[in-house]
Amino acid sequence: MAVFKEITSPQQLRQIMDESEQRQVILFKHSTTCPTSRRAWGEVQNFIKESSDEVLVGMIKVLESRQISNQATEELGIKHQSPQVLLMSKRKVLWHASHNEVTQANLIKALSGETMPINLVG
Repeated sequence: MAVFKEITSPQQLRQIMDESEQRQVILFKHSTTCPTSRRAWGEVQNFIKESSDEVLVGMIKVLESRQISNQATEELGIKHQSPQVLLMSKRKVLWHASHNEVTQANLIKALSGETMPINLVG
């Protein structure tokens, strides 16, 4: 089972970023009032149950932790959406998806390198 942590403070976000230096990290931005996000959360939960502990999954509840969500957007340079998943390694976003693209299958593909990495020209 993947390791799961909810992120509610700037310190925890820094810890997740630090952790991405050692292993792949998936950051899930979740809106607790949105039906699409609820469906995506179910997909992420299935992913967590089926994955090894080599991956860390962090979740930011965007309404309850708006400051942390904004900080993640700023630090990672990826436009905010929710639901949204970001695959990170070494403090960089390798891949991201939002809305109906947040699926267990897409997360597995991204971790295994089956998806094209995003272009972060900037």
